[in-house]
Amino acid sequence: MRWLSFEKQGEVSFGIVSGQSVIDVGKHYPQFNSLKALIAAGQLNAIAPEAAARTPDYALSEIAYLPVILHPDKIMCAGLNYKAHMEETGRSATDSPTIFTRFAASQVGHNKPMVKPFESDKLDFEGEIALIIGTPGRRISPDTAMSHVAGFSCYNDGSVRDYQRHTSQFTPGKNFCHTGGFGPWMMTPDEIGDLDEMEITTRLNGEVMQNSKASFLIFSFAQLIAYCSIFTELVAGDVIVTGTPAGVGAARKPPVFMMPGDKIEIEVKPVGTLVNTIIEG
Repeated sequence: MRWLSFEKQGEVSFGIVSGQSVIDVGKHYPQFNSLKALIAAGQLNAIAPEAAARTPDYALSEIAYLPVILHPDKIMCAGLNYKAHMEETGRSATDSPTIFTRFAASQVGHNKPMVKPFESDKLDFEGEIALIIGTPGRRISPDTAMSHVAGFSCYNDGSVRDYQRHTSQFTPGKNFCHTGGFGPWMMTPDEIGDLDEMEITTRLNGEVMQNSKASFLIFSFAQLIAYCSIFTELVAGDVIVTGTPAGVGAARKPPVFMMPGDKIEIEVKPVGTLVNTIIEG
């Protein structure tokens, strides 16, 4: 099942993707005001069969995509979580995941522009797999961690490299407005199959810049969930962005950064493809 958040004629809702159409679950089940609320109520799987059987309400071309989860309580990102990417940055291996945070206001949906700030010409791409927490938990065991996942999506952890490197703390460079692409939808694990076989590809203006599989993660999905749940309680709708492969623009010779007019695509097979164009603002 593919779930998305969207806007139609100024009204925010959420629904299920059916072919090239969308079923407006928010309209038919008004007791849930968002996808996050549906997940938090534990009703995602319960209403899915009935909701999916409804006649679609709109064509996908008629709606405006929003970030998959609106206003998540937490967005936690794993840095340096592919060996080749760690090596291209010159960093050393660590015994625990490198975790930093993103603010919800920094996110942007599929087909919406990502914004290169006036203050920098070093907006970099980071194609990633995002997982969305379904079941809350604290001090979760790696053995049971995947039962806490509602689904997976595509993410572009757009990074303003000079601001990221002002100090040892990543936060400024990871939180400029409208630099975090998230979408187009969330796919539930049952439709994905072997999670380790999820393949991530980043294309800039059609050219492949990054390619890898989830099997090459240093810290697995389960390990990331378990680690994050040690220091904070994970709640429904929390997002964990799991790391980017090698090939980021800053590590290339010469460096390659995103500029106004560029088109950036993050494809996660079999989930889908997140597309954004770059503007300045």
